[in-house]
Amino acid sequence: MLARARVQGIVARWFAGDEVYGGRELRCEARRLGFDYALAVRADHHVTTACGRFTAAELAQLVPKKAWMRMRTGHGLKGDRHYDWALVDVHPDDTPDGHEAGHAFLVIRRHRYTGEVSFYRCHSANPVTLATLVEVICHRWKIEEDFQLHKGTCGLDQGQTTCWNSWMRWTLISMLAAAVLTVTRVRTAAASPTGPAGIVTASARELLRILRATVLPAPCRDYDQYCTGPPGVAAISIRPPRPTATGTTSPQPQRLDQQQCPTDQELQLPFLTLQL
Repeated sequence: MLARARVQGIVARWFAGDEVYGGRELRCEARRLGFDYALAVRADHHVTTACGRFTAAELAQLVPKKAWMRMRTGHGLKGDRHYDWALVDVHPDDTPDGHEAGHAFLVIRRHRYTGEVSFYRCHSANPVTLATLVEVICHRWKIEEDFQLHKGTCGLDQGQTTCWNSWMRWTLISMLAAAVLTVTRVRTAAASPTGPAGIVTASARELLRILRATVLPAPCRDYDQYCTGPPGVAAISIRPPRPTATGTTSPQPQRLDQQQCPTDQELQLPFLTLQL
């Protein structure tokens, strides 16, 4: 996904993720592609400092009290969220060949009441402040909140599918519904003169036009032809109907198996990023 983003010309500096993505191999590849990162790591993750090698949990216990900084990280149902943060310089262990070492950190977050701690392995090619790293880390929470919102509002996690093709269709429709609702809310808040009904119709029409032009194959009624979509989309072959005992033909229901489903490399889905 990171390599595909660069190939498509997406300009981004930071790569953020949870503990699943904190491995050394992925961090090294992210740096090779020119990404700085802020990735969550487990408590037993090992880092090397100027004083020796420690686990993240051991290093958190060595941080002096005056080194913790309390920062606001957002607003929740119970008010503003504040955490204590600490920044520790560590030695980078994922420098690709031909790249400079840069600046590596271990960011420690501590809950102000429960004392629960979380750890983030970070790297930046240029000097960076703790406030910038905290901002990158908190941006990942907004993505998870969007997923939760889409699950509860548009049924993103309610599709009972058995193959990639049906999963792709359900996910695409759920994402489209979420995009329509988001655009509708933004334009409604802007007090458009067309009114709420016109906003919904215009937003849906615009998104469907983009969808047809980039993803959906062109309609085809001829069984002897292939239903082909835009360049880069795999063609789906429609088998001709089987002859019946009387010599006539009747169309048979077609089943798309997994081999006929286009792969994610062949099918480039348009991801819409909408921010209120």
